[in-house]
Order: sequence, then C-alpha cells, then structure tokens
Amino acid sequence: MTRRRNLLITLASSLAIMGGSFALVSTASAEKKMTALEEGKQLAFSRKKGNCLACHSIPGGKSPGNIAPPLVAMKQRYPDKSRLHKQIWDATIANPDSTMPPFGRHQILSNSELDKVVDYIYSL
Repeated sequence: MTRRRNLLITLASSLAIMGGSFALVSTASAEKKMTALEEGKQLAFSRKKGNCLACHSIPGGKSPGNIAPPLVAMKQRYPDKSRLHKQIWDATIANPDSTMPPFGRHQILSNSELDKVVDYIYSL
C-alpha cells in the first residue's frame, strides 16, 4: 500500500511539474508573439534602429523631433505603398539634400525590418 501511495505521489508531482513547465512555455511563447505592426512600431521607436522619433512626430511617441513632417495620414500621402518603401529605403533618391538616413541602402534596417517599419508607418 505504501509503495502504491509513493508511486501516486511521484506521478502527481511529475504531472504538476510538467504542467508548470508547459505553462511557462506557453507564457513565454505568448510574450514573444508580436504582430508585424507591433514589431514595426518597436523598430520605428527604437533609438538603435529606426529612431523615427528623432525627427518625426508620431502618434503615441514620446519626445518627438520637429525637423521632419509628422507621420500621420500616410495612406493619403503615399497612396502607393511602394513609394513609402522607397522613401524609407533611401530618401536621397527623391531628394538628394534629404537628411533622412538611407535605412535600406546603408543596411541600418534589414529587409524584413524595413518591411515591418513600412507597414507600421503606412498604418498611421
């Protein structure tokens, strides 16, 4: 009887530990999953990547710059999303005197990161 009881306790403990492990994995996975727009926003606001707030005012951004146009109504300003992509890729193509860094040409952002930033900016 004692052996059976010990076996049941061991089994119950193992199941509890496994259940807790699965809960941790599920929580970690849920925390890691951001939408592409959320990732784009994070990149755009990051001082180490997009740093769009250094020059632009963006809804929800803190301490925005004012040397570039506010990023609002982007679908109206750029009905063709590919033009916005080109602007962020290398603004000096349209304006050789632009102070905006060429995020794609200088590989400040990877292609995937650039696409996410474009998607986010386009959603504004």
